[in-house]
Amino acid sequence: MTALDVGSAADVGAHATKRRTFAIISHPDAGKTTLTEKFLLYAGAVAEAGAVKARAGRRRATSDWMALEQQRGISITSTVLQFSYRDHVVNLLDTPGHRDFSEDTYRVLAAVDAAVMVLDVAKGIEAQTRKLFEVCRARRLPILTFLNKYDRPGREPLELVDELEDQIDLRATPVTWPVGIPGDFRGVIDRRSGTFVRYDRTARGATAAPEEAVEPTRAAVEEADAWVRAMEECALLDEVGASLDTKSFFAAETSPLFVGSALTNFGVRHLLDAVVDLAPAPAPRVDAHGSARGLDEPFSGFVFKVQANMDPAHRDRVAFVRVCSGHFERGMTVTHEPSGRPFATKYATSVFGSERDTIDEAWPGDVVGLVNAADLRVGDTLFTDAPVAYPPIPRFAPELFAVARPRDSSRSKQFRRGVEQLEQEGVVQVLRDEDAGDPAPVLAGVGQMQFEVFTHRLEHEFGAAVELTSTPYRAARRTDRATAERLRTTSGIRVLTRTDGALLALFESLNWLARIEADHPDWALERLVGE
Repeated sequence: MTALDVGSAADVGAHATKRRTFAIISHPDAGKTTLTEKFLLYAGAVAEAGAVKARAGRRRATSDWMALEQQRGISITSTVLQFSYRDHVVNLLDTPGHRDFSEDTYRVLAAVDAAVMVLDVAKGIEAQTRKLFEVCRARRLPILTFLNKYDRPGREPLELVDELEDQIDLRATPVTWPVGIPGDFRGVIDRRSGTFVRYDRTARGATAAPEEAVEPTRAAVEEADAWVRAMEECALLDEVGASLDTKSFFAAETSPLFVGSALTNFGVRHLLDAVVDLAPAPAPRVDAHGSARGLDEPFSGFVFKVQANMDPAHRDRVAFVRVCSGHFERGMTVTHEPSGRPFATKYATSVFGSERDTIDEAWPGDVVGLVNAADLRVGDTLFTDAPVAYPPIPRFAPELFAVARPRDSSRSKQFRRGVEQLEQEGVVQVLRDEDAGDPAPVLAGVGQMQFEVFTHRLEHEFGAAVELTSTPYRAARRTDRATAERLRTTSGIRVLTRTDGALLALFESLNWLARIEADHPDWALERLVGE
């Protein structure tokens, strides 16, 4: 708990105003996880980059806490990091960059109020960037853009500003602008004040980069041609009206843009300040019926993530809940909306990567970890007093399918338990034949790496080595029971039931799918999210 919350008053609005809940999204290797670590550095949550402050004797934690993440050097699962900065409570959700984990990112984006989009200055907009942005657009999330790796050779920033508008229809409004070309980064001009901020490197970027505020007249002399060029570019941005506009930013029509290098810490402070100064505070959430539940109404929240075995020593299970309204107090009894049953919140924690601390209260925008919440699933709503149900979180359209079997039949019990747990976490979608009992379920995923994570965790966390067999299926459509009966008599199609009860028709041929849709327009063949 932070000093901000000591002696908590019942003024929910005042506490919510001090919350910022956002996600960092990017294409793989754009520097997202590095930027996350540097935010923690500048907020004082780490003594030096990469090492999270912990109590004496406790292990260190980073945003990539899973063993497989550390082996691969990529983010596999989303991570929640809560810290204080400038008298605010910041809830930062680091997301997987790899497209194979798009569904996990989608769930996280359902729980935030804004996003920071990280672009590699050498690569600009990439395929996964476009896909993530479309998810943000669908949710109308305000986006801050960070042009990263400016300390290395790359493309002209004006070219990247144009690319944002041309490729994803997002108008960039640069707040900081670089002095020096990519690879020769001197500092940035803050276009709001006209001040030039010059940076100095630190060893391995382990500590905050020294900054020097330089008056424009002095900068013109010391930076010479680089200053002249930067000022000409700023004048061009002024001429086309590419300046910060809060109203269009909140409407997700423009994106305040910042330039820097997460590796060297250049520009990180400007961006973190912008999260506090520009990103929206929590607002009333719209429920499944289209009505907004006010921040000051009784407590409500929804589960956007479930994660098991974050602490291998305890083999526990944590449900991550975004607080939407009211005042959460540990130990309070809430109602589990899907079942209507009471649910105790005795084991409530704040979350910092894999580290957890008991939390006594939380406010709109905060993320609460409920430990050993076996009955909670992704998308479930919790509330007190006035009932509410928030919209379900859609599942992504699977693109790959494989049959899973335990290699050792004597480990079938562990296999079944592991499959159930990993499906609840959303590692993969699990499809079964209702009539066959299906000891060998079909796994469905967006990408191959999901299956690799599934097999690794099943073996190392549940002791059940698994064998995956490929299938001929190429596409899936959601259907209803009437259409399912017709499809079951058609060759090249198999109808299976997902764990949430949805019926999915799997097609061996995209051409055959197109033919069925053309010949039977009245059949229920619904596309899924992400196609």
